[in-house]
Amino acid sequence: MTSRSPSAKENAIQLPGDWALPDPPREPDMEQWQTTTAFDAMLEAHFAHRSDVLISGAGYLRHDPFNESEQFAPDCVVAFGVNPDAIVARNGYLISEVGKPPDFVLEVASRSTGRRDYTVKRDGYAAYGVREYWRFDHTGGRFHDAPLAGDVLTGEEYTPLPVNREPDGLIWGHSELLGLDLCWDNGSLRLRNPETGKFLPTPEELRAELDATQARAETAEARAAALEAELRRLRGQ
Repeated sequence: MTSRSPSAKENAIQLPGDWALPDPPREPDMEQWQTTTAFDAMLEAHFAHRSDVLISGAGYLRHDPFNESEQFAPDCVVAFGVNPDAIVARNGYLISEVGKPPDFVLEVASRSTGRRDYTVKRDGYAAYGVREYWRFDHTGGRFHDAPLAGDVLTGEEYTPLPVNREPDGLIWGHSELLGLDLCWDNGSLRLRNPETGKFLPTPEELRAELDATQARAETAEARAAALEAELRRLRGQ
């Protein structure tokens, strides 16, 4: 694990346009995959009006593209003011090329990496200069040291962010970078708009809303056709 460089832009490198990082090895974990997929989808919908936001994961995070000792592969990275397509084309996040570290990193607990997420990775992401680092454990703290935890970079070290527990079991903390609340809701990771107090819709909720809208449209179309047929009958057509 390399330490954070004083200036990533000063160490910028040039790579062939078609060069890409290898895929990190990952153990299959369906619950982890479902959480990260839903989280990415909710954020992508929320920031759909911006073209300079990267929301991605599963690729390596490195300073040096050829340094195989840099083995961190965050479950989700968010970066603002970047070219998302160029980063995705590299199959990972190269700080030396992008010119800045990701702004936000999320790790979702799994049996194989849980302890590493809140120890080794916490120190590592601070060294990389990631401003906010969040961790989510759907089990409520069996794999991580807490159901939900977040840190903000203060100098070169992380300071824990406040995490609140509600009487109904909801656990939440606020991400200033995202402008959203991260919530542990009965084992699910939800995002909440602090201005409205409402959760961002999950992919399942969006699909259900779309199906309902289509059903209403089809019902309205059928009613219009029936009214038109009745009108023609009344006119003797």
